[in-house]
Amino acid sequence: MRRLLPVLAALAAAPAGAEEGAAVFEARCASCHSVAAGAPSGAGPSLAGLIGREVAGDPGYDYSPVLREARQRGDVWDRARLVRFLRDTEEMYPGLWMGGAGLRGEGEIEAVAAYLAQSR
Repeated sequence: MRRLLPVLAALAAAPAGAEEGAAVFEARCASCHSVAAGAPSGAGPSLAGLIGREVAGDPGYDYSPVLREARQRGDVWDRARLVRFLRDTEEMYPGLWMGGAGLRGEGEIEAVAAYLAQSR
């Protein structure tokens, strides 16, 4: 029971949709991205601590020129920018090297955004 209490507390503190977002992220995003703090970049950059970070802000990753330009403009990830990005990555950042997000509908987009917002 003592081992279960921290897990239950974390789930209770997580924003609505974050638990579903974790499952969606694992199924659709984790093959390229990590959310573990200190994890190295893979095919995609680490998304640990994404909210509040500059766009193209993982120093260990070689970003698309369009994302490097966004960083130079001072773009910062917040939940609204993330949701817009997940809706249509290519529309938001034309020329992006990343393929489509592969998320199915607003429910998955909102759930992944909730999950990434609470990931540190």
